Amino acid sequence: MATSPRALLSVYDKTGLLDLARGLEGLGWELVASGKTAAALAEAGIAHRQVADVTGAPEMLGGRVKTLHPAVHGGILADRSVPGHLADLERQGIAPIDLVVCNLYPFEAEPSIEMIDVGGPTMVRAAAKNHAHVGIVVDPAEYPGVLDELRRAGRLSDATRRRLAVAAFAHTAAYDAAILAWLRAPEAAAGTPAPLHGPGDGSLPEVVTLELRRAQELRYGENPHQRGARYRLEGVPSWFDGVVQHAGSELSYLNLFDADAAWRLVHELPGDGEVAVAIIKHANPCGAAVAPDLATAYRLALESDPVSAFGGVVAIGGACTEAVARAVAEGPQADVILAPSWEPAAVEVLRARRKATRLLEAPPHVAAGLEVRSLGGGFLVQESDRFRRGRDDWEVPTKAVPTEAQWRDVELAWRLCARTSSNAVVVAGGGQALGVGAGQQSRVEAAEIAVGKAGERARGAAAASDAFFPFRDGLDVLGRAGVAVVVQPGGSVRDGEVVSAADEHGMAMVLTGERHFRH
Repeated sequence: MATSPRALLSVYDKTGLLDLARGLEGLGWELVASGKTAAALAEAGIAHRQVADVTGAPEMLGGRVKTLHPAVHGGILADRSVPGHLADLERQGIAPIDLVVCNLYPFEAEPSIEMIDVGGPTMVRAAAKNHAHVGIVVDPAEYPGVLDELRRAGRLSDATRRRLAVAAFAHTAAYDAAILAWLRAPEAAAGTPAPLHGPGDGSLPEVVTLELRRAQELRYGENPHQRGARYRLEGVPSWFDGVVQHAGSELSYLNLFDADAAWRLVHELPGDGEVAVAIIKHANPCGAAVAPDLATAYRLALESDPVSAFGGVVAIGGACTEAVARAVAEGPQADVILAPSWEPAAVEVLRARRKATRLLEAPPHVAAGLEVRSLGGGFLVQESDRFRRGRDDWEVPTKAVPTEAQWRDVELAWRLCARTSSNAVVVAGGGQALGVGAGQQSRVEAAEIAVGKAGERARGAAAASDAFFPFRDGLDVLGRAGVAVVVQPGGSVRDGEVVSAADEHGMAMVLTGERHFRH
């Protein structure tokens, strides 16, 4: 049996390896290393034994099998407080291993079958299980602290070994979650949403793995007394990971929440050769427009509700030039402005006029394949809401039929309404939002708010309701305001009554057959 403490070194990431190995060597530790780790130690002249010398078995299968052996795992897993375990080691001539230093193949960065590590996670889990006797280090950032404690105390404390074990199990859990996400949907590695259903039966997956990695510290949560951070699903990229902040204060929880809503909406607004701008407040659109150029689109979006736009998030659906920045700078203060790219002059214009405003350069929005919401200790899971039906699938049951210009506003109103909290009614005309009624318990009140904000602009405009009109009263509110065409899902037992009411007002009505509640 070896009398010197032994460390097993098997790392893909060689950062800090040589300093750690020299430190352990200087403390009298025996080093055992595998594969390329052993080669790195040999090149540096650091004394060690190769795993193959310990096991008596050469590496095989192109390196797939090298540490999977009783001589390795017996040394890691032996409970030193159990005499039978020590007797087993003695009979087999196996020396205990006191420290395992291992990090895994970079699967997340290079997802493939060959990047699925087997021996590494096995060693990590074995050492973490036996942390009462074995230290496990998976993060090179821990090396200096581990060496310092060994120099000071001669051993790692119980608390340190337990802390390192927690980090190790978190490491392997995240690793497995990344592999699972990739195997379920290899396209997820390229930013495509994961599949929505389980295999073949149209159901959601039996098991949804949520291994989350903290990606960004935030000042606080929704309120200053709540802690907050941004996490991302392990192995699945988030569009937020590619965001570059050019100016402004630190981002907050609500900045990110509203930015996601704004960036998604501006990517969903109909184009037809036009560009879009959306202004979001409390995750709801208070302004949006499509126009031939971004400066015009911003001015039209701001006209929707200039009071509510103060302190909102502005999403610009194209490069922010100096001309666009000057248009935005003339408007009310925005907490966040997003664009896919920024001219340096545009950044300087807004930095000078709006010092606290966060200026973000963002990649295209990527919606989640599944949406998860906490529910009293559990979770609700659903498919992400998408537009599955379009104009070709819609029905016009009224005597009046939308004109081509009205169809443009129908489609705009419908998409805006789908991204507005329910109950929601949106009025749009001339390529811009004119009035948004959001988050009301009564659809009638939502309609009243929408036409109230639109005022005289409602005449001849289009309106959208995110769900059917249960009675004609909400439609009557829109009719009296002069709305010319209404788009709604339909499906009420009173659809006939509502259609008749539309005919009475001389309104066209479009039935989409698709509801878009948003709670």
